[in-house]
Amino acid sequence: MKIVKKIAIALLVILIAMQFYRPEKNIAEGDYVAAFEAETQLSAEVKQILKTACYDCHSANTEYPWYNNIAPISYWLANHIEDGKRHLNFSDWESYDAEKKDHKLEEVVEEVKRGSMPLNEYTWTHADANLSEEQISALVAWADGARANY
Repeated sequence: MKIVKKIAIALLVILIAMQFYRPEKNIAEGDYVAAFEAETQLSAEVKQILKTACYDCHSANTEYPWYNNIAPISYWLANHIEDGKRHLNFSDWESYDAEKKDHKLEEVVEEVKRGSMPLNEYTWTHADANLSEEQISALVAWADGARANY
């Protein structure tokens, strides 16, 4: 029983220490998606959909929930955001060439149609990010139209 108690104490110490060493937050100043929005000519509806369901994980700015202040949740969220930005970062849109932009928009259509995006882990705590059929249709129509430019 002594070994279980030592392990429990060690885990508690690690958990407390984690509260003081947090991952860097994904927070940008200014209009971090302006180039993307201007180039792809978003309607107000699509802009709102992207803001609600996509930008937190796929841009340079995240609106963090209160529970992000608790480790290990803060590490888990940071990992999700980093992974999301690795796949698609709307804030880096200007750095993509035309072929990559076309491919990224094609992936948006595929992931949204398949129901893979936004992630279930995100929609559990962000109910407004659950996309309706109308919102999915609007996103797909916008992305297909924007792809025509590339």
